[in-house]
Amino acid sequence: MSTPLSIRFDPAIIERLRRRARAIPGSTPSGLAERLVDEGLRLTEHQGITFKDGPTGRRAALLLGPDVWEVAKVIRELDERGEAAVTTAAELLNLTPEQVRVALRYYAAFPEEIEAEIALADEESQAAERSWRIQQRLLA
Repeated sequence: MSTPLSIRFDPAIIERLRRRARAIPGSTPSGLAERLVDEGLRLTEHQGITFKDGPTGRRAALLLGPDVWEVAKVIRELDERGEAAVTTAAELLNLTPEQVRVALRYYAAFPEEIEAEIALADEESQAAERSWRIQQRLLA
């Protein structure tokens, strides 16, 4: 449930917000403002994270790196645990261990969000594999 909050903005900022909201299908100025404030707080709280648009919507990613869900998925699939998992994930993803830790801290703060992104990626991967198998049977 949303809670109203009265904030005063410079008219030029309001106009930019309205223009941007019009450019995003289904967006409203208030919804966009809420998203931007939320993302701004997350960026402040999690240095080294950015947000990217994509086919599944906006998602958290490492600056100059993969999406947070991709790092979490690699960590989950490793046999190693602890610092060995951080080191191995960094090597596999061509990241520094600190970048992996940044992704892990973001995951720890927003696990439901990242788990939903992993689940969506898994579903899309399974659908693509099913499609490929059907095509291969037809071509055989």
